[in-house]
Amino acid sequence: MGMTLIEKILANHSKQDVVKPGDILDVTMDVRAARDFGGANVVKNIIDNGLTVHDPSRTFFTFDCNPTGSDQKYAVNQQICRNFARENGIKIYDIDAGIGTHLLIHEGMAYSGSTAVTTDSHANILGAIGAFGQGMGDQDIAVAWAKGAVWFKAPESVKINFIGKRPANISAKDITLNLLKRFGANSLLGYSVELYGDDIDKLTLDERITISSMGTEMGAIILLFTPNEEIMRYSEERAGRKLELVKADPDASYAQVFEVNFDEFEPLVSRPGEPHDTVSVNSVKLTKIDSAFIGSCTNGRIEDMRAAAEILRGRQVAPGVVLKIVPSTDEVWMQCMDEGIMQIFKNAGALVSNAGCAGCAAGQVGQNGAGEVTISTGNRNFPGKQGKGEVYLASPAVVAASAVAGYITTPDDIPLEPMIFQPKSDATKISEQKNIKKEVVRPKVLEGRAWYIPKDNIDTDMIFHNRYLAITDIKEMGQYTFDNLKGYEDFAKQAKPGDMVIVSKNFGSGSSRQQAVDCFTSLGVQAVIAESFGAIYERNAINAAFPILTYKSLDGLDLNDKDEIKVDLESGIITNKRNGKTVQANPFYDVQMDIYQNGGIF
Repeated sequence: MGMTLIEKILANHSKQDVVKPGDILDVTMDVRAARDFGGANVVKNIIDNGLTVHDPSRTFFTFDCNPTGSDQKYAVNQQICRNFARENGIKIYDIDAGIGTHLLIHEGMAYSGSTAVTTDSHANILGAIGAFGQGMGDQDIAVAWAKGAVWFKAPESVKINFIGKRPANISAKDITLNLLKRFGANSLLGYSVELYGDDIDKLTLDERITISSMGTEMGAIILLFTPNEEIMRYSEERAGRKLELVKADPDASYAQVFEVNFDEFEPLVSRPGEPHDTVSVNSVKLTKIDSAFIGSCTNGRIEDMRAAAEILRGRQVAPGVVLKIVPSTDEVWMQCMDEGIMQIFKNAGALVSNAGCAGCAAGQVGQNGAGEVTISTGNRNFPGKQGKGEVYLASPAVVAASAVAGYITTPDDIPLEPMIFQPKSDATKISEQKNIKKEVVRPKVLEGRAWYIPKDNIDTDMIFHNRYLAITDIKEMGQYTFDNLKGYEDFAKQAKPGDMVIVSKNFGSGSSRQQAVDCFTSLGVQAVIAESFGAIYERNAINAAFPILTYKSLDGLDLNDKDEIKVDLESGIITNKRNGKTVQANPFYDVQMDIYQNGGIF
């Protein structure tokens, strides 16, 4: 039996000739990177655990979250990274470079069949060139820097075949939003997804990056494309050498195979709150906007800039509307200069910033305020992710057209006169510690009060909001737990040591932040039990020795909120002490138990 694309890549970077789903491997990482907000914690983990950098030539910092230097805590973290880099011979792609995952492609460090880890949850962007990119937490990255490899459980693979012809008005962002409409936030959870079809093979690099970027929002490990000749030529030119094309075997086995019909795709937007809450653009037309944003790792490429410029040429942004534009890399920024695109943007009245992540990161341009309605090309519109206001997600052309109209519209329906803005009146105004490892007997049976929160897709911004990301002291984290989860804003005040949290599907989706795990440890919460977890969150919890379990059903438990429960980590049996009823959950697997008993991956 042949191997899928992800299995081929993992086999080529491990000691196994053949890889199958469920195999746990030590995977060598060709590239190991850390960003500015996570980088300081990586440095802290390296120093506190007495580690050294395995291969500085493969190790990098990328300052893309706050390249404007507008936040003092980010500035401190960046300087911690700069000092460490100087001492250890590590290259920094500093505030003038752009988004790290894009730079890996631009610089020829990532290519067909290669592997990379970063502290960016959208590292799976590298699937655009048939490479394995994975976002991981600070501890994982520190281990990768020290060992050159990380443990990884080979995922099952899914194949999506695109049939029919791609409609002329369907952008790469529309393809992504149509996939989200079809598969939602968790149907592809934990899978490696390969995309095939005649029109898929014709997609440009920029288009593939847009689609791969939002694999995270679908819950997938990665969305993988097999490079075509044009993309292989690009990678070889950037890498400066001949490269081998890595692709799936013809007889590879897939957990599921889907067919989607390109002919049925339509221009879509995501409504505020959830990227997978997609609807036709026409269904939200005339929705008044306060601001618009074009950029992010999903839509900050030169093709995106050209699409926006085509709409904005000779037009003005509507009165009272703010349009913010941020190219993904300095190379894209300079292309915009050379092609006259920057002049078009400035003539239209847009604010253009230096390259970086922008709206998704709390420190750079693109944030909005309470009561503000934004249409954005970003990849996430979770509550609070891009600010306090509401965020619609759409393609660059739709965002540019809407900025001119003053309301959500399509490029073929821009009014001669924009909608007049009506002002809103409801707008509102790292600590260091030395970790001392203690020998602790860790129980295999836990007992405590259950917080039963039967909600799907509780993301990391709901668990631990990005405005607290500069916090590195675990003791300070607990007070902010769930303060962005509607109905549970007072969780931290009411929780007691020994409590356990029971939730539904896809808990911890979203960002790679370790704090979304550590905040529970800070409060003394013993465990989180879920039907499924976001892939990065699962790794972060296991590596931090924080108990997590998954279940198929709780129907037999007759569980009420605040019931006392008993959880056997070794057998997976959950008991409701109120009524004596039990259910079988998935027990700890060997690696998880080993790390738990060790007190963490370090």
